[in-house]
Amino acid sequence: MRRMPKIQRSSLTIFFFTFIFLNALSTTSSPSAEKKIDRKALVTRHHPHVSAPDKLSPFSVGNGEFAFTADFTGLQTFPDFYDETGIPLGTQSQWGWHTIPDKNNYILEQTYKPYNTYGRSVYYASETNHPAAQWLRANPHRLHLGQIGFRIMKNDSESIQISDVSDIHQTLNLWEGIIKSQFKISQKKVQVETCCHPAVDQIAVKVKSKLLQEKKVEIAFNFPSGSTSWGKRADNWQTPEKQETIIIKETTNSVTLERRLAADKYYVEIKWIGVAKFSCPDKHHYLLSPEDADEFQFTCHFSPELIAASSPRCGLTFDNSRSHWQNFWETGGAIDFAGSKDPRAKELERRMVLSQYLMAIQCAGSLPPQETGLTCNSWYGKFHLEMHWWHGVHFPLWGRAKLFEKSLDWYRNILRSAKINAIKQGYAGARWPKMVGPDGRESPSSVGVFLIWQQPHPIYYAELLYRIQNDPALIQKYKQIVFETAEFMASYAVWDEGNNRYVLGPPLIPAQEIYKPENTLNPPFELAYWRFGLEVAQKWRERSGISRSEKWDHLIQNLAKLPEQNGLYQNAENALNTFEDEFHRNDHPTLLGAFGMLPNAAINKETMRRTLKKVLETWNWKRTWGWDYPLTAMTAARVGEPELAIEALLMDVQKNRYLNNGHNYQDDRLTLYLPGNGGLLTAIAMMAAGWDGAPDIPAPGFPKNGKWVVKWEGLYPLP
Repeated sequence: MRRMPKIQRSSLTIFFFTFIFLNALSTTSSPSAEKKIDRKALVTRHHPHVSAPDKLSPFSVGNGEFAFTADFTGLQTFPDFYDETGIPLGTQSQWGWHTIPDKNNYILEQTYKPYNTYGRSVYYASETNHPAAQWLRANPHRLHLGQIGFRIMKNDSESIQISDVSDIHQTLNLWEGIIKSQFKISQKKVQVETCCHPAVDQIAVKVKSKLLQEKKVEIAFNFPSGSTSWGKRADNWQTPEKQETIIIKETTNSVTLERRLAADKYYVEIKWIGVAKFSCPDKHHYLLSPEDADEFQFTCHFSPELIAASSPRCGLTFDNSRSHWQNFWETGGAIDFAGSKDPRAKELERRMVLSQYLMAIQCAGSLPPQETGLTCNSWYGKFHLEMHWWHGVHFPLWGRAKLFEKSLDWYRNILRSAKINAIKQGYAGARWPKMVGPDGRESPSSVGVFLIWQQPHPIYYAELLYRIQNDPALIQKYKQIVFETAEFMASYAVWDEGNNRYVLGPPLIPAQEIYKPENTLNPPFELAYWRFGLEVAQKWRERSGISRSEKWDHLIQNLAKLPEQNGLYQNAENALNTFEDEFHRNDHPTLLGAFGMLPNAAINKETMRRTLKKVLETWNWKRTWGWDYPLTAMTAARVGEPELAIEALLMDVQKNRYLNNGHNYQDDRLTLYLPGNGGLLTAIAMMAAGWDGAPDIPAPGFPKNGKWVVKWEGLYPLP
């Protein structure tokens, strides 16, 4: 055989390895190298569908301020089927709250207990056995504004049961924001379309069936009292005497109801097209009975104020829904995994698309969202400020900063209350509450009042918005929040004279909520977040033309180091046996957050890599929560382990289950958990667009093994 000349063999070798290298790079690509993503194709291939009653897959429509969750009929016809172990059928809003009259004049101070804090007593609202604690935790509570369902009669004039429904076909059209439902009763087809107005808290419904002409279809409107139960139920049907529903206006094609619950009230306007009778067969129970046509349309508008202007017509509401959702999907960020050979890519894309829809309708309102959004209640409908990061940070990363900013004004509204909280405990600045309602008042808790990782959040939010929008007006808008937050953080840290350092706690409970407040010292995530928050606050002083704070600099320079033992980071200084005692390896693995959620120049990357692998190997993943998997993925990406990032995002454990409708299931008690969805979006955006210090390669958080094709556009890197 004739041998190839040496120079020729060398050229082919170079060509071969260049081809392999470029092929590997082509599996992850930035938008500059690719044509624009076909966004409609991306979204529509993930429309969820049901063909049978599924208690874990009701579909919702909403606008960020209001949401309506429907069963397979397109309305809330069979609520009992979904209530106990499913996802309840709720109608909720950001403004719909109720407070049970307080005859005992309860105050938060009745729940205070003193805790020794380096020689002084600091009072926390941790006495949960006091009657005041029960009332203060349960009030105000979020309302189920009204149940809207079909009342369909069988041939024998009895109302149908769920077993009477056949040939179910229901799809949530994500591109239009419309639930399209079809089913049969006694072999007669019923077609229903349901949507929500993007700017008005109103649903619109179109119904088509011969059963309408036979006068066997009615729409029932039922109104519950507020529920003070801890769980998912926001409706209470046992105390009709504690509410009032009155008709205050009625025309041929509309009716307006006033709803009163003690000192709280709201309004419901129902309008329809065609001939129909509106009646009240029972207290708080109304029927709209269509006549003489096989098509019927109606709208139902909920409002905290008397509805003065005419509500949008049904057809216009559908038109607005279509244009709104098309604009939503065509603007902001997008990621497309089409062409990926990794079998996990399709599922990751499904979760990503459905999570974008869910977060937009559930978590893009004027208040921080509760962990179950506007679907049902958790913790009485109150929101948890430490979770706001997981609910909202993805919005700016996906080019939708305005959706996140809507909830940030609330921090300014409660700033005075947060400053009073700090003063009562002997601190400077503003101390933000944990479990809270729109009034900004802390809820008593044996755990929540000791958490501190929500404190730097507003600084993070302000910095993220500034980096993305580069708008000097944001400095003026948020600087007071930034500075007051930093003042508290600086006054909270304690100077440890014996070791020449600043320490955090005790008392405190870290984000990993398994430790007692009395002896927890220096958890690593909180230490890292304190450093990050104060460093950013110093930048904001300089941007505002103010000199750096010497106190803050001294704290930054002398803050305790992250606890470490045997070459691994540990949960806290009082938990240096993290990986020797299984007790410590439960709940959130937030020791990873020090270099997952945060950039951290002080971190030892190799130590964190070893820690990540040890966590993946030894943690009790059954005792974790939905946002722990994206948190782990973010850390894996930062330490250069993209395959581990994918494994974490798609870990096969119950708390990382994503249902047919996109919700992150935890257990029967918490059947949806939106921090998981938000965390997923944050992690994927970071893995695609990068982060502070990320390698300068396309999609740095995804594996370069030739199995991933990652096209993205309109994203921003994570700090």
